[in-house]
Amino acid sequence: MPELKRAVGLSKTTIYQMMKNGDFPAPIQMTGKTVAWRASDVAAWVASRPISGAPEASVG
Repeated sequence: MPELKRAVGLSKTTIYQMMKNGDFPAPIQMTGKTVAWRASDVAAWVASRPISGAPEASVG
């Protein structure tokens, strides 16, 4: 989880809330209570997010 939090810049609480809402990739069950996220799923999620502070494209 610490590596995931650093990669996406979100807290554990925010990540789990977003998962509950279907806005973040679901983890995969490893063993017992251990879960992990596929790097490809997280990378695709990051790529799909708007860039904060980037100017919006204008149509005109």
